[in-house]
Amino acid sequence: MNILMLYPKYPDTFWSFKHALKFISKKAAFPPLGLLTVGSLLPDNWNKKLVDVNVEELKDKDIQWADMVFVSAMMIQKDNALELIDRCKEYSKTVVAGGPAFMAEPESFSKCDYFILDEAEVTLPMFLEDLEKGETKPVYSSKQRPDITQTPLPMWSLIDMKKYATMPVQYSRGCPFNCEFCDIELLNGKKTRAKTPQQMRNELQVLYDAGWQGPVFIVDDNFIGNKKNVKAMLPEIVDWQKEHDIPFAFFTEASVNLAEDKELMDLMVEANFNKVFLGLETPCKESLQECNKTQNLQMDLSEAVKVIHQHGMQVMGGFILGFDSDPENIFESQIKFIQQIGVVTAMVGMLGAIPHTKLWKRLKSEGRLLSSISGDNTDGSLNFIPKMGRENLMEGYKRVISTIYKPRLYYKRINTFIKNYQPKAKTCYSSDDIKALFRSFLHIGIFSRSSMYFWKTILKTSLTKIRALPTVIELAIYGYHFEKVAKRSKKQLKFTKGK
Repeated sequence: MNILMLYPKYPDTFWSFKHALKFISKKAAFPPLGLLTVGSLLPDNWNKKLVDVNVEELKDKDIQWADMVFVSAMMIQKDNALELIDRCKEYSKTVVAGGPAFMAEPESFSKCDYFILDEAEVTLPMFLEDLEKGETKPVYSSKQRPDITQTPLPMWSLIDMKKYATMPVQYSRGCPFNCEFCDIELLNGKKTRAKTPQQMRNELQVLYDAGWQGPVFIVDDNFIGNKKNVKAMLPEIVDWQKEHDIPFAFFTEASVNLAEDKELMDLMVEANFNKVFLGLETPCKESLQECNKTQNLQMDLSEAVKVIHQHGMQVMGGFILGFDSDPENIFESQIKFIQQIGVVTAMVGMLGAIPHTKLWKRLKSEGRLLSSISGDNTDGSLNFIPKMGRENLMEGYKRVISTIYKPRLYYKRINTFIKNYQPKAKTCYSSDDIKALFRSFLHIGIFSRSSMYFWKTILKTSLTKIRALPTVIELAIYGYHFEKVAKRSKKQLKFTKGK
């Protein structure tokens, strides 16, 4: 059996890092970990080929070669997923679909032959067993949560690692919190399921043996969902890193209560974590209460960010506009909040109702749902009627992104961050980093409107905190990307408003 696995293209968004990737000659930020794992779940004697259209073109001969096509996608990849499925159906290929996009809206993908929903460790073997018996069903779904200590290693041989900036690894699934807008409970449950410390050692060793050194994204819904487990696992990573001269620099996603646990932060830094993404969402306490993000109400968010920076990890933040409880001045409050706390990588989006979440159900019951969600909360599309009014929200959102990515304010945030940041992690340098350095001098230092702020920040950091200089260069490159995406978003918002 010849199996073609397809991963659709991401649009140009804040998290695509499309414009930043050019500085290091990479095609995409991450490979598709889900499909790499599915490759290991499929029978060993099947022939497998993975085409990630973010890094290579899908050729007709690839489709013709396949007996069956497996497609995985996030909601933000929906449009390209539909295009790829259409191409495959032109050759009368059997299409098997799985992943968040297909779980959220299977009805949007009518040309797919089979849906492998929920967690593949459970539902894919069900499909394979029926396939062998010739008794297949169109949909395979299960609420059973698999023991991920039995999850196989990703099939790294399916990709060319040189095309990617970062490699993904999963430690756990699930999140103990219950935010109204989040779909993690639907996808992976509230109870955190984790791999064993020895299993993580093996995962890192296999990745290292495959030839990777550099950034590693631990893709967990909430890396610290079970702090006891994480604290038992991190010393294994610390030991492994030291044995191999620290080849990996980790970053991950966590909840804000990380700032309350010095032992955990210290362990993460010792293991060479240098960044962490937090869903900070909003400075409005009423809005946090509304969306049940109670963990963000337990401590001062400004202080939490400062503490994590002082421990040597850079906070990347997610922010949301459009809650029912947002006051009239929320746009100015968000700008002030983001600037004050010094979160440089600030992804600000409009609230969206993901299908079947608590938010989606509430808005549906209130008659406020409008359409399916695009998956891109920065493209100007709204799938519900906001209490503040659609025009008001879109205009305010445009004002926020127009402001925070202006060079003056962006570099002001860099300086606020550097003031508190105490870099401790080892930087993993490569030839790509040298390229990025010189390209930043050229494209940002000479041919951009940020050049004055760029050189002033470089000089100040060199004189006051030289160890933070690589981070400043990286953030300058991110700023180059964010500024371009912000301009695109503003145009989309204008077009959407006109419609």
